[in-house]
Amino acid sequence: MLKRAKILIVDDDPLNRLVLEKTLASEHDTFLVENGEKALTFLKSTAVDLIILDIVMPGISGYEVLIQLKENPSTQALPVIFISANTSHDDEAKGFELGAMDYIAKPFSPTIVKARIRNQLLIKQKNDLLEMLASIDGLTEIPNRRYLDESLSREWRRSRRAGTPLSVLLMDIDHFKRYNDCYGHRAGDDCLKRIAHALVGECERVSDFVARYGGEEFAAVLPDMGKNEALQFANKLRDAVNGLNIPHKASLNADHITISIGVATTECGQVYGEHTLLEEADLGLYQAKDAGRDIIVARVIRTQ
Repeated sequence: MLKRAKILIVDDDPLNRLVLEKTLASEHDTFLVENGEKALTFLKSTAVDLIILDIVMPGISGYEVLIQLKENPSTQALPVIFISANTSHDDEAKGFELGAMDYIAKPFSPTIVKARIRNQLLIKQKNDLLEMLASIDGLTEIPNRRYLDESLSREWRRSRRAGTPLSVLLMDIDHFKRYNDCYGHRAGDDCLKRIAHALVGECERVSDFVARYGGEEFAAVLPDMGKNEALQFANKLRDAVNGLNIPHKASLNADHITISIGVATTECGQVYGEHTLLEEADLGLYQAKDAGRDIIVARVIRTQ
């Protein structure tokens, strides 16, 4: 079933904006702006599902708006439908070459507009589902390494731009190979699932997430969270796994499954790549395991 979508209408003609709004408002949430500059500003703070874009407008043209949208990773996948009084095949072809998904000529039929928008939203819905499935770990059903890398890169850029803290946790199940050898790989898979769900269950903020990093390792990305808060969160994760009380008679440090955690924090968005955070968290994890496991070690990245 098609969900109620958010649609941005960009047209310098007030009458066109009004007609489009009346055509779509019963099924979708509509937002109206009168030129390309305002459209680009609007999209910096508000996410939409589709854009209806006039071509000839004061200031920058619809073509230029589309070019800028395609250059921005956060908007390049947005479906755009051009709507224009220009009916030449060359204009239509240029729109498709730049990445528009459809082209509607003015004067337009509300019925045709609704049908074409519905088709594009169905395509987007399917693409979003495929993208989501590609970002989910098949075993634990939580975000995978690909999603982690993409999200961490995005959050690091935001942290650097805004000068806000960002923390990363790397977690490893202690003596997991011994667990598999003792209980079998099916039990090992079940153990991974239970731990994954326990870790995800501790994420209270929408911005926080836990992903499977690989094998028996998990990672958490915590935007706007400094060292002390990240340590508190790491303790919550550690306690959640201990609370599962999964027997591990082959462990060398406890009678149940435990995790070791490395924490890395950049406090003010210093000029480091996101991989530096992962490397520092990995070093903290190594130190935690070397110190006896079931331990948390935190590291803060200092300015150069």
